Amino acid sequence: MEPTASEIRIDFAPMLRVYQDGRIERLLGTQTVPPGLDPKTNVESKDVVYSQETAQCVRIYVPGTVFTSAQKLPLLVYFHGRGFCIETAFSPTYRNYLNALVSEAKIVAVSVDYRRAPEHPIPAAYDDSWTALKWVASHYDGNGPEQWLNRYADFENVYLSGDSAGAKHTTSPLKPARRSSTV
Repeated sequence: MEPTASEIRIDFAPMLRVYQDGRIERLLGTQTVPPGLDPKTNVESKDVVYSQETAQCVRIYVPGTVFTSAQKLPLLVYFHGRGFCIETAFSPTYRNYLNALVSEAKIVAVSVDYRRAPEHPIPAAYDDSWTALKWVASHYDGNGPEQWLNRYADFENVYLSGDSAGAKHTTSPLKPARRSSTV
């Protein structure tokens, strides 16, 4: 049954609706896929919590060839798009894109998930991105909490990228870096 206009507080169709009772209904970008081996690209992925406080995760992607090589690979930190309010780092769109990119470019990728609006208004997404970047940087000396980054990522070759709202994450979280020696 379609909701009535009086039940809807904000209608952002086709992306989402906010109801009078506070519920949020995402109308697209809700599907997620688990990490693991992609047989088509031979890319392996896994999810790792980067913030205990918010329980936010990153999905790390490595080409299958990395497990038998001593060579470290360039690192891409990727921020998903879709208006700060739909999709996640675990969406099929981003899984497919990053599997293909990691396979072809022979890189390690870290896809950052962040809290989405409207439940978490800006700057929550930027705060999460900054926290994720600091977490990634904690692996620089090879002693970070995630072994895939310690073993396979070349921290002399780090790149930031994103699409749409994710592209904004590549610059906005870096503003605190100007005042910090963390990253």
